[in-house]
Amino acid sequence: MLIQASAGFGMLYRLDLTKAAMELLSALIERQEPGGEVNASQAELGARVGLSRNSANTAMALLESRNLVLRPKDRKYRTYYLHPYIASYASQEELEEAIEDAAERIEAGELPEITAPLYETAPPKRQSQPLRAVRAAG
Repeated sequence: MLIQASAGFGMLYRLDLTKAAMELLSALIERQEPGGEVNASQAELGARVGLSRNSANTAMALLESRNLVLRPKDRKYRTYYLHPYIASYASQEELEEAIEDAAERIEAGELPEITAPLYETAPPKRQSQPLRAVRAAG
């Protein structure tokens, strides 16, 4: 059984992720190896949660822009890494070591932080307007 780091999950609501991005993130979390490595194609991950190739591509780009998903420098095909703050680990000791290492790497500029969009005020929630009957003129 893997132990899930939860440092990043407390801020997921602030990341302004689409439904497709949340679903793709769920597929990545499900498929990860200890330490957060995921070996699957974007198409496989998208199909797992019912996303089209285009939707999966857009969702992955959003996850990468928020630094939830990290790609190797060589952009190796089919390899993704979950940010250490949301990855799973084989033991409590591994988790603690990985979180401490990640904090040091972030401070040194070697690892990006998970980023949320910066809003002065939160964008308004989409509210549906009820339809009203309108009388025709004349």
